[in-house]
Amino acid sequence: MIDKPEARKGGEARPLKVRLKKARSLSSSSQKWLQRQLNDPYVARAKREGWRSRAAFKLIEIDDKMKLLKPGARVVDLGAAPGGWSQVAAQRVKAEEGRGKIVAIDLLEIDPVPGVEFAQMDFLKDDAPERLKAMLGGEADVVMSDMAANTTGHRPTDHLRIVGLVELAIDFARQVLAPGGAFIAKVFQGGTENALLAELKRDFTTVKHVKPQASRADSAELYVVATGFRSRQGREPDTDPD
Repeated sequence: MIDKPEARKGGEARPLKVRLKKARSLSSSSQKWLQRQLNDPYVARAKREGWRSRAAFKLIEIDDKMKLLKPGARVVDLGAAPGGWSQVAAQRVKAEEGRGKIVAIDLLEIDPVPGVEFAQMDFLKDDAPERLKAMLGGEADVVMSDMAANTTGHRPTDHLRIVGLVELAIDFARQVLAPGGAFIAKVFQGGTENALLAELKRDFTTVKHVKPQASRADSAELYVVATGFRSRQGREPDTDPD
């Protein structure tokens, strides 16, 4: 149950922080998550503005800074469900006007997004890169991923899982990106970021970390943004010792 807002004199409701009354059917962690969702201004704003998830605001902020989603761009959205990032990308590349192309990939089915072509598939399959390039009509200008591995509650383990997922997304991006292309992915702070950045710097001219305001302050979540893809032929040599 949810406590109702207090009423001011004259009958006007005074907005208060929403508090959940304890429910035996919910675990303590579930109750905390639900209360946080109910009090999250980005969740409310996403509903108001028609975005499928609060994550849309993270990509909006990243793109406002980096200017990656240009009209006419070809974009791949890995792990696209529920579709918030695809919505933003379609709007910014003007896909509904026929000026760009968005291909969204996920193991889960998602409701259609205007201007977005969806493929329910595993991007790790051997034929996935060629299938994606065929759907795009060529190589991608941007590969983006808001994927996160299932968490265990053990922070070091969860960090290694997300890094492993990002590394797989990077390998996929190498196979589908056009020279000069960009890569965006979610990562978490945890001690191995430097190795990941070093790997990206061999493939991209510029690599940055971004912490959008829409990322919760108590979250270790960061986004890595790599631009200026060199292609396999133009990759910087690996100078690490064997």
